[in-house]
Amino acid sequence: MATKRSVGDLKEGDLKGKKVFVRVDLNVPLDDNLNITDDTRGRPKGVTPKFSLKPLVPRLSELLGIKVEMANDCIGEEVEKLVAAIPEGGVLLLENVRFYKEEEKNDPEFAKKLASLADLYVNDAFGTAHRAHASTEGVTKYLRPSVAGFLMQKELDYLVGAVSNPKRPFAAIVGGSKVSSKIGVIESLLEKVDILLLGGGMIFTFYKAQGLKVGSSLVEEDKLDLATSLLEKAKSKGVSLLLPTDVVIADKFAPDASSETVAASAIPDGWMGLDIGPDSIKTFSEALDTTKTVIWNGPMGVFEFAKFAAGTTAIAKKLAELSGKGVTTIIGGGDSVAAVEQAGLADKMSHISTGGGASLELLEGKPLPGVLALDDATAA
Repeated sequence: MATKRSVGDLKEGDLKGKKVFVRVDLNVPLDDNLNITDDTRGRPKGVTPKFSLKPLVPRLSELLGIKVEMANDCIGEEVEKLVAAIPEGGVLLLENVRFYKEEEKNDPEFAKKLASLADLYVNDAFGTAHRAHASTEGVTKYLRPSVAGFLMQKELDYLVGAVSNPKRPFAAIVGGSKVSSKIGVIESLLEKVDILLLGGGMIFTFYKAQGLKVGSSLVEEDKLDLATSLLEKAKSKGVSLLLPTDVVIADKFAPDASSETVAASAIPDGWMGLDIGPDSIKTFSEALDTTKTVIWNGPMGVFEFAKFAAGTTAIAKKLAELSGKGVTTIIGGGDSVAAVEQAGLADKMSHISTGGGASLELLEGKPLPGVLALDDATAA
């Protein structure tokens, strides 16, 4: 992927007196009183008045240090008037673009209306960069320059940089419940990493593929051959692939389940594995001690249940410790981010990715339409 122009490349002449359309990702969770509960993270849930951006104005104003004005829409005459009235250095927040179905359809007319409000375009919404929408891809056809914002740039530097040119040894920790949702990532990373650690519910498909009994643990029966081929691929590439040697098992899927630790080869009938065990934590930690770059995507167990969070928490603590020693630690979006935040270690990591789907697709080596649409950086 070609390096993209970013805000940092623009000169005063590019910006003075210009109107800038900045696409940002403001998905943050709100409580019942519309207070922001966590301003680093959120999940979009379709289009309803309760997804209005109005409650975000006070916090945005506070963060930017100026009074942010808010429009009731993102296109139309009313918005045009407000845009015309913005003083230099002023900020106008447009209403949620997802209120228009044309946004996700990448409708050219809608994109043109958005673009008509400004002179140039900055995309800082990494979390939606894997989708070609009107406000992420469509507008770039009508606005020049179109550049990456600072957050977008940081995401690309870390995620693309780590994968294409890592300091070695380079390890990836991949977890999560299903192999199927992580096939792309595992296959892509097997081409790049020196060490691959697997955890989470997906390990039972690998165990079963190796002929082990997995009790009532989660298994994707139709992925057993795939698991075998991934293990063979790791071997042929010389990648050290570590599966947990012991697991914490439970008699039911519940926070108050009875639990015990057993060897991976000794899961009794009727029991299910819900976390990696202490031996695995030790082996994984020792492997990670040898590394210079680590990407983590997906928890080691059902960390939402305190009883089965030990593996995930231990990995978070290990990465925080390694960061302090100069190792580049990248938390690749999704549940791993929640786990690191839950452990109170978010600020210790080199980089925490803000995009779930976008980080996953980037790690899979897929091009992101919202990034491809931006101007290429000119060779210095």
